[in-house]
Amino acid sequence: MAGSRTADAGAATSRAGASTPGLVFDIKRFAVHDGPGVRTTVFLKGCPLSCAWCHNPESIDRKPQLFYRPDRCIECLECVKVCPTGAQSVSDENRRVYFREICDISELCVDVCYSGALELAGKRMSVDEVMEAVLQDADFYNESGGGMTISGGEPLLQAEFTIDLLRASTEAGVHTSVDTCGQLQWSTLKRAVPYTSMFLYDLKGMDSENHKTNIGVPNDRIVDNLRLLSETGAPIEIRMVIVPGVNDSDQQIDDTAELLGGLQNIVGVRLLAYHSMAGSKYVALGLDNTMPKVEAPAKEQLVAIGERLEAAGLNVHLPAKM
Repeated sequence: MAGSRTADAGAATSRAGASTPGLVFDIKRFAVHDGPGVRTTVFLKGCPLSCAWCHNPESIDRKPQLFYRPDRCIECLECVKVCPTGAQSVSDENRRVYFREICDISELCVDVCYSGALELAGKRMSVDEVMEAVLQDADFYNESGGGMTISGGEPLLQAEFTIDLLRASTEAGVHTSVDTCGQLQWSTLKRAVPYTSMFLYDLKGMDSENHKTNIGVPNDRIVDNLRLLSETGAPIEIRMVIVPGVNDSDQQIDDTAELLGGLQNIVGVRLLAYHSMAGSKYVALGLDNTMPKVEAPAKEQLVAIGERLEAAGLNVHLPAKM
């Protein structure tokens, strides 16, 4: 069956191949937390939100970026030799230095950095190239009920590429999921519905002022789009990162239960425990680390939140490890 899927994909991607390339920052094979079964998750750059606890800060900017991790540098100076702008340089003390402000992200330095101190976040890829990676694991999708998930960032900021990729995957017989934050024009989100087997919908909180403080925008459009999406018949899994002291109050959880309990096609609510392990990514990108300085939620708290949501008739999934 995998062979027939690959053959089908050839026709699908040949039609989609002329679309504008997408800016991809990662393709994760054998993902098990991004929808049903074993999946390949394709991460696209660009996000309309600025979540204080973003675990993928490299996804926010719509342009390629460079991770620089000086603790991995072996000072071979190969990057200095190929850098066209002088961003990779040598100090007066004969130490390797990086001037991010004049870097043009040429990728030349990444190609010669064998220690992994320099890493590119954001590569232009065609639908054909992504589908080639996705279809490598078709047998695992068949056995597990898995498929492809497109995540980000917000993948539908690259709407044409995302929809072409969804169409190609659907025509190849591969289950598709879109992980969306919902901060989009409804007309854009609606275009993805015919080619999406399941939506993973991120819900950050129900207090709109709190949402604006911690996410950068009020939650009105996100909630409105969720209501509209639920009326299309598309299966939706809600994903909630629980951040102690930020979005875990009884009122916010009860408001969430009231909203979701009144919607159609909510197949599950997945609670995710906040952690701050992504802080080093901010530093490597030259960004301020905005992650809240709070501990991960306790197991007892997640169980209690789950029970409040279950009381509204919702199917709640707790983290496998707590």
